[in-house]
Amino acid sequence: MEYLTGVYWCRGSAAKSNQDALLLQQVLTRRGRALIAAVCDGMGGLSRGEMASGYVTERLLEWFYTEFLQILRKKKRIWVIRRSLDRLVFHMQQQIRRYAGQEEISLGTTMTVLMVWEKVWLLWHLGDSRAYRLRRGRMEQLTTDHAQSAGKLTKCVGSFGDFVPEHTMGVPGAGEGFLLCTDGFWRRIEGRELQDVLAPDQIKEETQIERRLKEIGEACMKRGERDNLSAVYIKVCK
Repeated sequence: MEYLTGVYWCRGSAAKSNQDALLLQQVLTRRGRALIAAVCDGMGGLSRGEMASGYVTERLLEWFYTEFLQILRKKKRIWVIRRSLDRLVFHMQQQIRRYAGQEEISLGTTMTVLMVWEKVWLLWHLGDSRAYRLRRGRMEQLTTDHAQSAGKLTKCVGSFGDFVPEHTMGVPGAGEGFLLCTDGFWRRIEGRELQDVLAPDQIKEETQIERRLKEIGEACMKRGERDNLSAVYIKVCK
């Protein structure tokens, strides 16, 4: 597999800090090119949201270059990869809870992680960030919003308990795209607009991805979005 990728990361028009964190890495292995992408949105109403989101993306990156690549080398089954990342999420929740207890604060972050390699994609998800799949003139939301109608999260990686991530998997097809984004990026944009601007068949190079993500972000802010805005886009080429 080969990929075209791009990211957008913006504090927004009103936020004092950016509590979102992004991850996008790929590496060539003996079993093909492997890619990891993630968006994490630190909970803005809590102390040190950027610390929680940054911690999670750093641990995911470490896991990708150590445990995941080792599993690939040993040609383990997919369920081994899933179980490995589940253990990491559990450990991160414990570490965040321990730190929050020491500091007498509450903190947490959403987590939406996409892995693509060979002929498989896997998705792990907690919170109200989203993942979309775009293909053949249509767009599919792959994640559930773990939030109440008032916007309060019901699941996250944080100091509120241990949550098992939502899992989804599939087979990537040439010419389709994946979008991971925080709620500040998707909240003011209709699905049809995302589908039209980010249609994979219209994207031929990575600079187009950057421009189109920025176009969406600026449209969100013009429509009154005050939160941080972050997104990662991946087009599967072949």
